[in-house]
Amino acid sequence: MKSVLSCGACLVALAVLAVGCNRPASTSNKEPAGKTAAKEAAKPEGTKPIAAQQPTPGETKPDQTPPSAQPSSEPAAATEEKPAETKPAAEKPAEEKPAEPAPAETPPQPAVESKAADESAEIPAGLPVSAPNDPEPAEHESDYAQWGTSPLKNNVSKATNLPTFWDGGKVDFKTGKRDLASMKNIKWAAALGSQTYANPIVADGRVLIGTNNGNGYLKRYPADVDLGCMLAFTEDKGEFLWQYSSEKLPTGKVHDWELLGICSTPIVEGDRAWFVDNRGEVVCVDTQGFYDDEDDGPIIGEWARLFDIAKSEDPAKDAVAPLVSAFKENKLGDALVEQFAKLEIQLPDGVEIKAGDKPNSWLIDTEVSGVKRSIRMAIEGPRLSVYWRTTPADKHEADVVWKLDMMKELASSQHNAASCSGVIVGDLLFISTSNGVDAQHNNVPAPNAPSLVCLEKETGKVVWTDNSPGVNILHGQWSSPAAAVLGGVPQVIYPNGDGWLRSFRADRGKDGKPELLWKFDCNPKDALYEIRGLGTRNHIIATPVIYKGHVYIAVGEDPEHGDGVGHLWCIDPTKRGDVSPDLAYTRDEMSKPAAERKPIEIGRLDDSRRLQTIDAANGEVAVANPNSAMVWHYASYDVNQDGEIDDFQETMHRSLSTVTIKDEILYTSDFSGIIHCVDAKTGKVYWTHDMLGACWGSCLVADGKVFIGDEDGDVYVFAHGKEKQWLNQHATEETNPTVNMGSSVLGTPIVANNVLYIFNKNTLFAIEARQPDQNAGKPDAETPEAAGQ
Repeated sequence: MKSVLSCGACLVALAVLAVGCNRPASTSNKEPAGKTAAKEAAKPEGTKPIAAQQPTPGETKPDQTPPSAQPSSEPAAATEEKPAETKPAAEKPAEEKPAEPAPAETPPQPAVESKAADESAEIPAGLPVSAPNDPEPAEHESDYAQWGTSPLKNNVSKATNLPTFWDGGKVDFKTGKRDLASMKNIKWAAALGSQTYANPIVADGRVLIGTNNGNGYLKRYPADVDLGCMLAFTEDKGEFLWQYSSEKLPTGKVHDWELLGICSTPIVEGDRAWFVDNRGEVVCVDTQGFYDDEDDGPIIGEWARLFDIAKSEDPAKDAVAPLVSAFKENKLGDALVEQFAKLEIQLPDGVEIKAGDKPNSWLIDTEVSGVKRSIRMAIEGPRLSVYWRTTPADKHEADVVWKLDMMKELASSQHNAASCSGVIVGDLLFISTSNGVDAQHNNVPAPNAPSLVCLEKETGKVVWTDNSPGVNILHGQWSSPAAAVLGGVPQVIYPNGDGWLRSFRADRGKDGKPELLWKFDCNPKDALYEIRGLGTRNHIIATPVIYKGHVYIAVGEDPEHGDGVGHLWCIDPTKRGDVSPDLAYTRDEMSKPAAERKPIEIGRLDDSRRLQTIDAANGEVAVANPNSAMVWHYASYDVNQDGEIDDFQETMHRSLSTVTIKDEILYTSDFSGIIHCVDAKTGKVYWTHDMLGACWGSCLVADGKVFIGDEDGDVYVFAHGKEKQWLNQHATEETNPTVNMGSSVLGTPIVANNVLYIFNKNTLFAIEARQPDQNAGKPDAETPEAAGQ
């Protein structure tokens, strides 16, 4: 296997992410790590081993789907600029109603909410309806306004004439410029930070993408200042427009790993975009920035840090004390004037310096270059910090509409990073807090904090929260929700950090709590979670995909924890209650008559089964769930029909990837670098392919082609179909089997308006089939490497 980048958390991507995050690179051999077999233990008479309770890969469980159906002490904006006040989330998770007792010959059924008469809730406008007998879903063909093109999260496009080969051009590492003549099929290339994990969004004539500050687009934040950044470029030429800047949390890597940047993929509707920044804030911005000459509120006149002047313990070298003395005499001081000059800011002579609203703070109201400015100086710890309020004259700054600080307002504790791409249903925005474990990976410091949050998209006001995993979060929660009308009910489906997939009614809930519709354990009951990825139990990083009335999801882990045992599931979302493949029972319960047995229920604040649901050594067993919603399950498959399972290419490994489905053919990849082509109806595997490099992203299906990138920067293009056909294997004179992007491709290819977008660690490429005389693109991508960053 090629080199595997370590990371503090991921979002592939998110993702998301399917998306993720990164530390310095490490290497591993191409041996499938973490292939710990499920424990073999004696079962009480009358029970089957867990594996025997699953459908054989490629076979289908009867489908019972009914017809349908850096400093952090920046001043806060003025009170009137804050979003609506919110209270910490309710501590109780969504509730389920008890089911009626099952017939005596079977174990009692799990909790089921049966609402046949009143489930015909109002369907939000614009929310897609998905049912098993539907024709092929409509494909995206213009803007790419959210991760996965729609709330269904299926990355399929109607685009045509997409090339199978391109070349980003040679880079002059002294100047950072790309050689125009060497570019092929490149419309434009735009420089990003030094690490990029979030997928781009193309909407409203803008291209938005999260990254770090490695390119230093703003003078007030040089490239050596670590930030989370959301960048906006023009769609037609890739010209830089504006940057949202998010300073690092003071708590360090436990909450905000260095250099990760913003890992969240935005969602855009009209001229508004929503995303989660590295500080765990839900942010709503105006996609037009200040180019519309308006400062959209309620947040107006945000304080923007201009620079800091550090104190020195040596009085002879300290510049801060003399400045404080100068302020008291209504003077700016030479050190302050010098710093303003570096930003090309010249204050008028004789400005008035007033005392601020807090001790050791000062204010200046003046006019700079014809623009009225409010400037604030304040002693903040070991430094003097200087800010000014943004105005519509600051074209390169983001226009923030509202923010919700989830760590502050909801008491969440994100692990390493915050990453989620939200989904919009009507006037509601559903988004994750990324609540996770502590630095030692042993405890969940905020078990009462929510995992999934429902907000009013216009204001950021909290409508409801859910914290179903409680203390049972295994690591982090970096996935994203999907939504659709399924079985006549609007559902929002979210993969929790305890390895369970949960569905809630996609509405305002009641009394601050949502209605839980169903939950599905995506791990075998005897799977064991071990720190650093050595076990067989996983959480979920991929985004669920909804296709023809079914839900598809794979389990995975933080890339830092390596490859290991994986599972891919197809689920019927019309059932209710605990719809897992199996139910868990203790030895004592199994000694009772079947009708009296009660399955093991894991409490939200009970961590005794956080790492493993059943222990066979204690006589605990898993029994097939009569209420299971499993349609099929793929863990391994004898693709070549030789009677043996190849432990590597015929096995589903841990995956960060969101599946992509077209014409009932499913494509996904796993972190071990295997692409899997599967029958979406049955789970039968058509073909697999070893990319020889770890895969963080997901597939794009468009123009009869399947695009996928890997950690080594290679992008593969296959023909869409049940037979493996490699379209770009002879793309260059060297018969290189792929197109290499120059550095790691840790996200997902997307298409908007017949233009293909692929990014590597530091550059976003807009790719389209071009005539030879059109290939002299725009030399606007200066790589961080070239600049010595």
